[in-house]
Amino acid sequence: MITKLTRRAAISAIVAAGVVAGTSGASFAADKIQLRLATSGSETDQRSVAMAEVFGPMVADFADYQPSYNGTIFAQGTELDAISRGNLEMSIASAQELAQFFPEFSIFATGYVHQDAAHQVAVFNDPLMDPFKAKVEDELGIKLLSVMYLGRRQVNLRQSKDELTVMKPEDLAGVNLRMPGTDAWQFLGAALGAAPTPMAFSEVYTGLSTGAVDGQDNPLPTVVDKKFYEVTKQIVLTSHLVDLNYIAMSKAVWDGMSADQQATVQKAADAAAESGRAKQLELEGSLVSFLEEQGMSVYEPDLEAFRTHVQAQYVGSEFAASWPEGVLEKINALGN
Repeated sequence: MITKLTRRAAISAIVAAGVVAGTSGASFAADKIQLRLATSGSETDQRSVAMAEVFGPMVADFADYQPSYNGTIFAQGTELDAISRGNLEMSIASAQELAQFFPEFSIFATGYVHQDAAHQVAVFNDPLMDPFKAKVEDELGIKLLSVMYLGRRQVNLRQSKDELTVMKPEDLAGVNLRMPGTDAWQFLGAALGAAPTPMAFSEVYTGLSTGAVDGQDNPLPTVVDKKFYEVTKQIVLTSHLVDLNYIAMSKAVWDGMSADQQATVQKAADAAAESGRAKQLELEGSLVSFLEEQGMSVYEPDLEAFRTHVQAQYVGSEFAASWPEGVLEKINALGN
């Protein structure tokens, strides 16, 4: 583990002193708390926009929110370590990143654990998350403020619906489905019932065009942005991974704030997350019509059949070995 309590105590003292005295640097007003956020996303990414347009203004009375984009001040994957070391105040962190420190977080990056955007929020705010949040605070010195919705990954196929209608996992048997190349992604592809095929993202359009792969999985905004609809004929709304990020903040900075400031920061984080969530859901909804206008079939399979099958593949696997006992059942119980 990269952090020790002794180091955290020292960092907390230094940061708290800076917050109280207003001496964090000359780049912002001396009486304001510096809140630098590092993200690998672009300035136009919905998460970045929500933080800039909602979070920043809501904390402006006492904090100087300073976002940086495209990994300019800290490379992707190094932000949590930077916060832990006291070199950064905020980031937008994924469950996959947290799982590098705490393997049990892999449950939140697993197929069909989250059912939809509302379920993500219910899980994050439920007491079942308390031990996860506490461990991140105690061992990394990072407070998870709120959960952000990234979108639902769907199965996108070259075959027409007349050639292949996918209602249950067994319908994907023999389908060469492009998935990212890591073991976790390949496992998910197999759990869906397909034959997962690793392929660089930059090669997917050509792979679909030539038939090197039969399909790929991504959220609808990616299907449209990358024009995959030009070389495919159907979208199966499997929603097999409801992806998320967490708004993360230095616990030392948080502890240095007054109770009123903490309440405002929490309210601002929740409001930013809700704003981004609403816009992403609206975009996903509008893209169904767009894709249908392009001649694609867009339909929902038997989601319960997919969810039951996929989760059964994880039970007893190496990916589930770190999950606390009973947590998956508690997460499922919060769903519809």
